[in-house]
Amino acid sequence: MTDIPLFSPFSLRGVTAKNRIMLAPMCQYQAEDGVPSGWHRAHHGRYATSGVGSAVVEATGVNPAGRISPGCPGLYNDAQVEGWRRITALYHAEEIPVFVQLNHAGAKASTMRPWDGGGPLEPGSSEPPWQTYAPSAIPAREGWHTPKALTVEEIAGIIDDFAAAARRALDAGFDGVEIHGAHGYLLHEFMSPFSNKRDDDYGGPVENRMRLPVEVARAIRAVLPDDMPLLYRASCVDGEGGSLTLDDTVALCHALKAEGVDLIDASGGGIPAGMRIAQQKPEPGFQVPYSERIKAETGLATASVGMITEPEMANDIVAEGKADLVALARGMLRDPAWPYHAAQALGHPEPASVLPKLYAFYLKLAS
Repeated sequence: MTDIPLFSPFSLRGVTAKNRIMLAPMCQYQAEDGVPSGWHRAHHGRYATSGVGSAVVEATGVNPAGRISPGCPGLYNDAQVEGWRRITALYHAEEIPVFVQLNHAGAKASTMRPWDGGGPLEPGSSEPPWQTYAPSAIPAREGWHTPKALTVEEIAGIIDDFAAAARRALDAGFDGVEIHGAHGYLLHEFMSPFSNKRDDDYGGPVENRMRLPVEVARAIRAVLPDDMPLLYRASCVDGEGGSLTLDDTVALCHALKAEGVDLIDASGGGIPAGMRIAQQKPEPGFQVPYSERIKAETGLATASVGMITEPEMANDIVAEGKADLVALARGMLRDPAWPYHAAQALGHPEPASVLPKLYAFYLKLAS
């Protein structure tokens, strides 16, 4: 059999993916009171039959204030658990491990859906705003609501919320958890000197700024069974004008490894608000050096994400040891059968093994 790294199995703890293609989390803004809707079942139904090796569902709030928008899902009550069970069942029917991305949106919470403008919710609107929280009272963008600086007691409560959401993730049938520490949300806000101006044990040197992400990882690891993977998505550097460095993130990854994190999903940007990366032109593969360095210096497994759209590039990233997984969002939105077309492009000897069932049926008819 031809050796095609992108289509080789990959295991973390007790979970094995049939290939190295991971569906990246994509916010849908279609939840109802934090419960996944019929939209989510349609969205994930097409990816459950796409041939991906694994999937991560969208940023999911650990408490109501931690949602990005009123349309974002949560895992803080039983109705949400039941809604997510319908999603995990879709993936499990195709033997695909699926992870939930647990998040607190911090200063970037209480926002409109993108098609309503994406700005902060306004008093008197049909969907009223709520209090936002952050390490320091610094708005995510100029003109946005000013968040409340968290007290140490409130920080402890948020750690408990992450752990409780992880317990619910087990009940919902997820195969593991990804902690969202990227894109300007709360854990990234604590990591970044741009947004964290605290002078207590959670601010100042990187050892203090990483304290909350490490404590969240410790709390979730204590909840998960030993055979269940724990992932962490990191903004490895800030956006233009920010001050988080890759050195800071490597230090964080060493600490996360000690707490039982298994894989770093290496992204970037989001502080200051926006996604443009400091000193980087967004182009295909521009974030690959983050996953490569973290993997080399920490020994952790990594996923690379960001404008990876061509099968040859995805395969080379894995073949050259720059990441263990490639996470796709845009590519999968444009082409939900991306894994099948990648198998064709790379000459996979058994493309039916990564076909949606319908494609496999037609292939059999044609043979």
